[in-house]
Amino acid sequence: MKSSARNQFAGVVTGVRDGAINDEIELEIAPGQRLVSTVTRESRQALKLEVGAKAVALVKASSVMLVGDSAGMRFSARNQLAGKVEAVTTGAVNSEVLVRLPGGAMVVAIITNASASGMALRQGDDVTAMFKASSVFLATQA
Repeated sequence: MKSSARNQFAGVVTGVRDGAINDEIELEIAPGQRLVSTVTRESRQALKLEVGAKAVALVKASSVMLVGDSAGMRFSARNQLAGKVEAVTTGAVNSEVLVRLPGGAMVVAIITNASASGMALRQGDDVTAMFKASSVFLATQA
């Protein structure tokens, strides 16, 4: 599968929660690492997203927020993946931040240079990559 989404996580559906319009799909991408996506009921049925089904989660890098020290704050973003900064590449306006998760998977975040500078991001720093369930697109094999 080819996609412009920088973040692609293969996994298995571990939970489905019915909603009035949107359904919530939980996808295990690695032991102890789960993502949540909200999709319409129609999409869930078309993609055959049931417990045990294989799927790929796609998340645009620009939808990923990074948090360093949360100072005990809680966040409404359902998807929170803790890792370490692998690399920071600074561009004219934005910075690309690679975050390595336990187990080796990577999350790519595109944040403003002002945010990267304000966070003083360096290789090896602990960060949490966060994104909303509505930012997770799911795909299955045709």
